[in-house]
Amino acid sequence: MEPRTTSGRVSGLEKDGVHRFLGVPYAGPPIRFAAPGPAPRWDGVRDATRPGPNAPQPQRGIPGLDLSPILGHGWRRGEDYLTVDVWTPGGAGLPVMVFLHGGAFLAGEPGAPVYDGTALAHRGVVLVSVTYRLGAEGFLPLPGGATNVGLRDQLAALAWVRENAAAFGGDPGTVTVFGESAGAMSIGALLGSPLAAGLFDRAIVQSGGAEVVHSLALLQDFASRFTAELGVEDAAAAVRERPIADAITALDAVSVPARRGDLREPDGIDPGFGVGVLAPVIGDDVLPVAPLDAIAAGSGADVDLLAGANDEEMNLYLVPTGALEAMGEDQVRAALAAVHPDADRLLAQASGSPGERYAGVVTELLFRGPARRLVEAHRGRARRYEFGWRSPAFGGRLGACHGLELPFVFDTLDAASGPDALAADDPPRELSAEMQAAWTAFARTGDPGWQADGTDSVHRFA
Repeated sequence: MEPRTTSGRVSGLEKDGVHRFLGVPYAGPPIRFAAPGPAPRWDGVRDATRPGPNAPQPQRGIPGLDLSPILGHGWRRGEDYLTVDVWTPGGAGLPVMVFLHGGAFLAGEPGAPVYDGTALAHRGVVLVSVTYRLGAEGFLPLPGGATNVGLRDQLAALAWVRENAAAFGGDPGTVTVFGESAGAMSIGALLGSPLAAGLFDRAIVQSGGAEVVHSLALLQDFASRFTAELGVEDAAAAVRERPIADAITALDAVSVPARRGDLREPDGIDPGFGVGVLAPVIGDDVLPVAPLDAIAAGSGADVDLLAGANDEEMNLYLVPTGALEAMGEDQVRAALAAVHPDADRLLAQASGSPGERYAGVVTELLFRGPARRLVEAHRGRARRYEFGWRSPAFGGRLGACHGLELPFVFDTLDAASGPDALAADDPPRELSAEMQAAWTAFARTGDPGWQADGTDSVHRFA
């Protein structure tokens, strides 16, 4: 199988009836802080059998927990990284699923082991996984540079899918974009973007919504901290003169809580709630207004929506580090007061130890609440789910944490199982089959298999 894309033919690998194509360009090699340009053309057949470079990023992890199955193994350097990976069983007219990975807008890659698309392809879909710019390169607005560069990359990739899906056996009129964490928050933003109109037909938002966005002015102020740390003028042209590795180091340095400054918007809320710094910005042609407001006004109403979150999202960050048990009452109150004006009221409504209450409140603020409000605001067909299976890792305390649903969706549980892995030992494969059936049915028809209204409208996976 040598599909002909709009740029030229590509050659991949076939295994167990699934064809895999890695590192297929959807845009040209990126110019830093500029919108993506058109994909290059080539003569002959381009080799797409090996992973290409990925987006520049720092190494990320959590002590005591192997997150490489969902984050990958760090930065693979190279200039031509605005690419997609494609898995297809071959054929024609198949639904297409486009995946946007998470990683706090800082890290991650589509080539991480959990995102292997073989099982989804065996269920009769074409899977396309997208590399997009991260960190300062993707989400920091600098004078003289484009804004929302990472979202612009995603828009370019989705346009490429519309044009090229048929070459891989996909139906360009049946495209579902799905993502988790920062990928899900990106989709929430795209649902509110006028530039995304007509680029996808369905959306699955896993542990995200449309609320993790900053005002342009606030992130421009943070960008000034970044350029001061880097020792250059506050301008995209000046940062381009410095190596990307130096920019990554500078961004890490100013992102720690003691140096990031006040990230609260005029309403007193930090949209990242202390977990992350970068996010898409409001006030340009990509996001003229807050995406949730645009969605409530009808943006994306023609897109079928499925959204949800995990029961104990914040346990990923608090259990392995021991913070869940170590946090005291004063520490919890101070941490929440730094990102929300109603900290005392929110904590009073939660139960458990101080750490458990903090975890529950931030899970609701950052993940569960935004998913629910996205479904409520959406003016088209929408479904909501909850993921409640509890990982036995860390003596069962890790629970239904952030990212845990991913190996169930991709049926890559082996990659996420083991003594230091998210799913620990013997995760239930029947739950993976149930989730895959729902995700692929939704991609085909817009119906995951449960009622849209009434008490059955929220479906639990547990």
